[in-house]
Order: sequence, then C-alpha cells, then structure tokens
Amino acid sequence: MKTAIVTDSTAYIPKEILDANNIYMLPLIVNIHGKSHREDIDLSATEFYEKLSEMRTFPSSSQPAVGEVYELFQKLEKEYDAIISIHLSSGISGSFQTTSTLVDDFPDCKIYPIDSEISCYPQARMVLEAARLAKLGLDAEEIVAQVEQLKSRTSAYFMVDDLTNLQKGGRLSSGAALMGSMLKIKPILHFEDKKITVYEKIRTKKKALQAILDLLAKEKETVDYPLVATVIHANREESARELIQQIESRHPDVRCEMSYFGAVIGTHLGEGALGITWTEDTTK
Repeated sequence: MKTAIVTDSTAYIPKEILDANNIYMLPLIVNIHGKSHREDIDLSATEFYEKLSEMRTFPSSSQPAVGEVYELFQKLEKEYDAIISIHLSSGISGSFQTTSTLVDDFPDCKIYPIDSEISCYPQARMVLEAARLAKLGLDAEEIVAQVEQLKSRTSAYFMVDDLTNLQKGGRLSSGAALMGSMLKIKPILHFEDKKITVYEKIRTKKKALQAILDLLAKEKETVDYPLVATVIHANREESARELIQQIESRHPDVRCEMSYFGAVIGTHLGEGALGITWTEDTTK
C-alpha cells in the first residue's frame, strides 16, 4: 500500500523538509485588511510579524476551502492507495472536519483524517513520524495507530505576552483574558479537550517559563522512552535559543529543536509568545 501524508500549514514544517519527506501541505488563510494570504506561501511568519504592529484591525484566519482539499485528494488518489491527513485541533479550526466530510468521496483511495488535538510543532512531529513510517512501507492503519500513540505521549505548554488576541479570536474566554490583564499575570496555557485553556496562573514571564521547564523535568522522570523537546517562538528567536540552552544544560540526553508560531497561530497568540513541547523521540 502506498500512503500519502497531508497536513496543513499550522504544522510549520519548512518547505525543504516537506519536499524531502514527500509531505503535502494545505495552507490556511490569514485575512489582513480585507486581503487574503495563504500562510507560508503568500505570507511568511517574518512578514506577518512585521505587519502586525501596523494593523488597524484584528487579523483573522480561515481553513482551506473544501474545494481545495478535494482537488488535492483527487490528484493524490491517482498515485496513492491511502491518504493520512493530519490537522490542527478541531477545537480551534474546522480543517479536520472538512477533511472528514470527504472520506466517502474517494472509494479507490482510503482517507484517514487525524485530529492532532493540538497545533504547531507537536502536530509536525506527528506528520513527520507518519512520513517516516510511510517510507518504511507500513500500511496506513499501522501508521495511524503509531501516530495516535505519539499523540498520547505529547505535551505542550506556552505563554503569551498579551491575552487580548486570544480573547478577540474566540480562543479564550473573556473572563480568563480579563483576569490575566487585571492581575498582569503570565498564565501558562495548554490544549485540553482540543481547546486552549489556562493551565496555571504565574506572576512573571521568567517564573512561567521556569514552571514549564519543571514540567518537562518531572515528566522526563516518569517515561521510559527518549524525548525530543521543541521551543516555539513568535518572533523571539533569541529567547528561544536561550531556552534551548537551558534544556540542554539540564537534560543533555534530550534532543532539542526550534520552531515558530506562524501567521495563523500568531494571529491568536500575538508577538512574543513562547512555547515548549516534548514528545517521544522516535528517531532514536
């Protein structure tokens, strides 16, 4: 069985890695001042953050059109027996639901939609693992099972400088955003039941990041498999590198990577957000 791997742009996998692993990407749309941009095609993360401070109105995002997904699957069914399509959490986007509606439209090519229940590089790790297993020749159902196991072994926490964007975008309750602004706290956020929720309220950025590092250390002591940790940043590469140095110093056996919050997720988190995620390192 030959299996195609598809994801959306919020996995933030660089084009050269997509190409090298034969991964197909569906771009989400960022709407700025009435103009639509395809994420990471028409609008890079760097360009987005350059525009962000000058935006007069709050930017919005939207999922790929069902016709675009259908067109890609129609193309892939000519070459593949199965398609595994891994998307950002269904709790914050309709991308997974869109793919799910097309399952019965391709009788000669079995489609397996996967809700990553998260986004960004944790989603990317699932995509890259699926691509690795597809190259090894595993059938689609085996790949899906292993991706689901990787999902269960994934943790991610992040911190934003300002809760306003999350509240305006409908990804966080007004009450939680107001409380954070009034108390000037730096809440640690995570995905719970597919949605972004407050994990813990911390007074300062430094303490919030330290609390996330402590969560990594605690979990590392409880697992029997190697970990890969990824620091994700919203236009704060220097801060991300400092966090990686801290992780490597504290856990020399944990492999570290760096990624970024692109335009769609940056629309909701705002500039300055930082995240730390870790999961099983399946390459070891």
